[in-house]
Amino acid sequence: MSQSEKSDRVRRSLVALTVVGSLVAALFGSGLFGGSGISDAAGGAFAADATVLAPAGLAFAIWSVIYLGLLAYAIWQFMPGQSAKPRHRAIGYGVAASAVLNAAWIMCVMAWRIAESFVIIALLLGVLLVTFVRVCRRPRRGTVAEIVLIDGVIGLYLGWVTVAAAANLAAWLADIGIASWAEAPGIPGTITLIAAGLIAVFTAWRGGRWAPAGATAWGLVWIAVGRWGGDPAAPVVATTAIVLAAIVLAVAAWRFRQRVSRQ
Repeated sequence: MSQSEKSDRVRRSLVALTVVGSLVAALFGSGLFGGSGISDAAGGAFAADATVLAPAGLAFAIWSVIYLGLLAYAIWQFMPGQSAKPRHRAIGYGVAASAVLNAAWIMCVMAWRIAESFVIIALLLGVLLVTFVRVCRRPRRGTVAEIVLIDGVIGLYLGWVTVAAAANLAAWLADIGIASWAEAPGIPGTITLIAAGLIAVFTAWRGGRWAPAGATAWGLVWIAVGRWGGDPAAPVVATTAIVLAAIVLAVAAWRFRQRVSRQ
């Protein structure tokens, strides 16, 4: 067995183990094995009514799609002919690192370590940004499997974490007693939301892919739903979230059209 074959075997195994570990952590975080779920953990800091950037409850259904996609990717990379593919080599360790960080984030939240959870999700966002840039280096039109399990899964993951990082910051600062993160008009939250929107615009511009833009827009829309229809009411935050969602989708559509026309 050559050195490259050994390296591929290690990478594939690491991806599979870390993804499974992340799924197990997610099951604990859901409360399936007893105890509180994430929305009730840490004194309710991540509940849908905790801050002005907390998405309404249905927003988190996207995690089921992301986890299913990661599991499918972990299995697919073991298929014949996949092990030495350059794209797996480019993103495999990024996927593994993201899975470890995601599991660590869940454990921090369950242990009421909100400040540490924000540090971890910021690192997770950085890892996903780097991985996404590598995803975008594909020089040709990909196969259906590549489009769904690489572009799609990494894109959804990045798009959602972009919004989740902003919500996590709000949860931390509200938890330590900064009232402006939990009360209208939520100006600091609005500024943070704009920063997250700029990251999403960058990913839309860089990749011209629908998945990250769609996941970010999904999160932003559910923040708007929460702030218009729930407590704490914050129309400024809600309006900003809708505007940002529209901008991100528009940039993604424009760049997607340009990318497809060049292929």
